[in-house]
Amino acid sequence: MASSPFVSVRGLSHRYATRAGPVHALDEVSLDVGAGEFVAVVGPSGCGKTTLLLAVAGLLAPSEGTVTIGGARVERPFTDVGIVFQDPVLLDWRDVLANVMLQADVRGLDRDATRERSRALLARVGLDGFLHRHPYELSGGMRQRVSICRALVHEPPLLLMDEPFGALDALTREQMNLDLQDLWLARRPGVLFVTHAIEEAVFLASRVIVMTPRPGRVAADIAIDLPRPRHPEMREWPAFGHHARTIRGYFEQWGVLRDRTLAEAAG
Repeated sequence: MASSPFVSVRGLSHRYATRAGPVHALDEVSLDVGAGEFVAVVGPSGCGKTTLLLAVAGLLAPSEGTVTIGGARVERPFTDVGIVFQDPVLLDWRDVLANVMLQADVRGLDRDATRERSRALLARVGLDGFLHRHPYELSGGMRQRVSICRALVHEPPLLLMDEPFGALDALTREQMNLDLQDLWLARRPGVLFVTHAIEEAVFLASRVIVMTPRPGRVAADIAIDLPRPRHPEMREWPAFGHHARTIRGYFEQWGVLRDRTLAEAAG
């Protein structure tokens, strides 16, 4: 755990009211994200990962527990943050540059300075030749790059990402991992990154939080001791494989991952 956490979650629990009765999504979750730290959260579907992210953003009031950011308790939407969802949520009537520049309109930022930062971010992810294209003219990966640039253009100290690459094909997803690492290394905001992909979490994160099946609890907090910047060939390193196997072992233990071939052979 970070010695001086920027984000501190303590005893977070949440229950959703439904017609069939309450759904216990999170149970007594505690974790920290240090300033400039990249923390990934992995867990099975329905374990409350998105609920956790919404509570940190102040977009959901938890049933129990607290969230503090920079020492202040989060009791309403936290605005000094960048948020990226699986759906890029771009405005079709705005071109790429104008979508990133939306932050200047919403936050009342200096337009010239924001335009300069927007162009620099878009160039960094290879979209400098697409500034005046519209979302419908872009691939899925390109749209998500725009979304990430929009989340970072106001230089927030915290970036929250909810399965941002879940809908992308494998090759595009690998490139997006590299692009995100590059953007993060440039300024190192704190990051809380939700994913189902074990290898993605190991590749990107300084620490990986492993969540149990619902109700989500913290089963493990694993430090990823790989050097940066990280490169695709590191996925073949023994240390990378060790971390991935350790995390996968939790899901096998819970029956979330099952190897029927091995089970049949053993039987």
